[in-house]
Amino acid sequence: MRKLQPERLLEGTEDVPAIAVESASIVRLQDEQHVGFKSMVDDILRVAERHLTKLNQRQRETCPASELVVGMQCGGSDAFSGVTANPAVGYASDLLVRCGATVMFSEVTEVRDAIHLLTPRAINEAVGKRLLDEMAWYDNYLDMGKTDRSANPSPGNKKGGLANVVEKALGSIAKSGKSAIVEVLSPGQRPTKRGLIYAATPASDFVCGTQQVASGITVQVFTTGRGTPYGLMAVPVIKMATRTELANRWYDLMDINAGTIATGEETIEDVGWKLFHFILDVASGRKKTFSDQWGLHNQLAVFNPAPVT
Repeated sequence: MRKLQPERLLEGTEDVPAIAVESASIVRLQDEQHVGFKSMVDDILRVAERHLTKLNQRQRETCPASELVVGMQCGGSDAFSGVTANPAVGYASDLLVRCGATVMFSEVTEVRDAIHLLTPRAINEAVGKRLLDEMAWYDNYLDMGKTDRSANPSPGNKKGGLANVVEKALGSIAKSGKSAIVEVLSPGQRPTKRGLIYAATPASDFVCGTQQVASGITVQVFTTGRGTPYGLMAVPVIKMATRTELANRWYDLMDINAGTIATGEETIEDVGWKLFHFILDVASGRKKTFSDQWGLHNQLAVFNPAPVT
C-alpha cells in the first residue's frame, strides 16, 4: 500500500508548483525547488501572509441556524449526566434539528450498549445497518488490540455514581434527543445531510473532539459531572454541569448549570431552551465561552487505527 502523499489527499495538486505560483495555497515540504530549510519556511510564511490578508477582510454575515453543525459530547460523566445535562442537550438537539441544523453525537464505546435504542431511530434500514457496522468494526478493532474494556466506566465515572457501562450508555445517548438519525459517519467523514448524525469516534474526550472538528462542527456542547478543563481552539466549547455543586465550584468554567433540573428549579425543557439560545449567542459572537475566555485549548489528538510501520 502506498503511503500518503499530497496528490492522494488533495485532488488536482499533482502539477501545482510549491513556489512561484501566486495562487498556490500548498507548500510541499519535500519539494525539490526548495534550496535550504529557510527557503521553505519563507515560502510557507509568504503563503500564510497572503491568506491572512484575505481572511482578515472577512466580516460576520447573517446566517440561518440551519448552517450550524453542532457536536455533542460528554466527559467525566456521573450519575446525574443521564438525568439532567444530557436530556437537556437532547432537547436542544431536537430544537436545532427542527431549525434545519446538523447535530452530531459520537463515542462508540459509550453508546454501544444502548445501540438497541438507536437503531429503531434510523431514518431507513441502510442507516441502521451502518450503525451496527460501525459498532462491529470498533469491537473488532478493540479485540485485535486485546484491549481491556474494564476501563469504561472510568474510576471517575464510578465515583460519580455510575455502576457500569450500560448505565453510562443510557445516559450518553440522551444527548441525541428524539430525532431520526439521518446519517452515520466513519471517523473524520463530513456529513452530506442535515439533521441528527452519528459520527463514529472513540470515546476519549480529546480524540472525539478532534474527530468532530474534522467532520466539520462549528460549535461543541460538552457535558460533565466531574469537571474537566477540556477545550478546543478550532471551535467554541460550551460546558454544561450536571450538578449545581459542580457549577458553583467551577463557576468560571461551566457555561450552563443543568443541576437545577435535579433540584426542581427548572425543567429539562427550560434548560434545553437555555442551551439552544446560548448556542445561537456563541455562534453569533454575542457571548464567549469560558473555555475561550481562559484559552483552555487542548492539543488535537488524531485517531489512527492502522498499524504504523
